[in-house]
Amino acid sequence: MHVEIKYLNLLSPRLEKFKRKKDFLWNFRCPICGDSQKNKNKARGFVFQLKGDLLYKCHNCQVSLPFPKLLQELDPVLYREYRMEKFVEPKRVDMRKVKKIISSQPVFEKNILASLTPLSDLNNSHPAKEYIVSRKLPIEALYYTEQFKEWTNSLKPETFPDTQNDEGRIIIPFKDQAGNLFGFQGRSLSPDGLRYITVLLQEDQPKIFGLDTLDYEKTTYITEGPFDSMFLSNAIAMAGADLSLPHNIGSYVFVFDNEPRNREITSRILKHISDGDSVVIWPSTIKEKDINDMVLAGHNVQEIVSSCTYSGLTATLKFNDWRK
Repeated sequence: MHVEIKYLNLLSPRLEKFKRKKDFLWNFRCPICGDSQKNKNKARGFVFQLKGDLLYKCHNCQVSLPFPKLLQELDPVLYREYRMEKFVEPKRVDMRKVKKIISSQPVFEKNILASLTPLSDLNNSHPAKEYIVSRKLPIEALYYTEQFKEWTNSLKPETFPDTQNDEGRIIIPFKDQAGNLFGFQGRSLSPDGLRYITVLLQEDQPKIFGLDTLDYEKTTYITEGPFDSMFLSNAIAMAGADLSLPHNIGSYVFVFDNEPRNREITSRILKHISDGDSVVIWPSTIKEKDINDMVLAGHNVQEIVSSCTYSGLTATLKFNDWRK
C-alpha cells in the first residue's frame, strides 16, 4: 500500500486536523460532510487498513468508500497521477545493467538552481514576486519555475508520473550546513490543490529549511514553515510534523502558530513542554495566527519571541492560560 500511503500524505494538507494515530490509521475532519459545524475540533473521518486495502469512513455522515475514490472526489488531478503510478506497466530491466545501476550514486548538477529564475529577476508585476513582496518576505534566495513538475522530474525522475497539468511555483531551497542543495519546497500561487510540495533529493536528510545559515553557537528558533523562519534571527523551519534536530545544535526554542483552538498544535506544544523543551507562548494581545501575519500587523516579532519563551512549570502555566 505504499503508493496509497504516499498519495494520502500528498492529500493531507487539504485535510483538516490530519493526524497519523498509529500504523495504518489516520484521522481528520470529514471533507465530505464537513464534520461538526459547532465544534471545529471534531475529527470523525478515518482512513484505515482492511484486508490489504485502505478504506475511508466517517463516523458522522457514515460515508464509507475506498481511499482511491476519496482521492478522486477531493483532487481529480492528484488522482490521475495516482492512477498513472499505480497501474503503469513496469518497464523491462536489462539485467546486465542492474549491478551498475545499484552501485552508482545519483549525480546532480553543481548548481541545480541555475535553470530557475531568481525571484529578484522577475518583473515587479509578476504574481510570484507580487505575493512575496506583499507579505514583506525577502526575495533573496527564492526562485521561480513555470513548470514545477517537469523541473522536479529533471532532478528526481518519476516524482510526478503525469506532468500534463503542470504549474508555476515559488521554489524555496533546502540546503545543508555546507550550502549544498538537498531538497526544496514548491509554493503554489493557486488557491486550489496542494499549497506546498516538499521534495527531497537526498532521502536521508531531515526536512529542515535554513541549515545553511544556522549559527550553532546561538539559540535556534524552530518555526512551522520556511516563510515564518525568515522573520527571525537564527531560525530553521520544519517541513513536516516530525523533526530530527541536528546532533550538534545548541539551545533551541520551538515557535508554533498562535492557534490555541487547534488541537494538533496544542498537543505538539504540550509534548515539547513535557520533553523539557523551550517553547514560545504568545501573549493574549497578539491576535494574528502566524509570524507573517504578525509582521504585517506591525508587531516586533523577534522581541515578542525573545520575551515570551518559557519552559518547565512556567511554560505549563502560560500554556494553560493561552489555551483558554
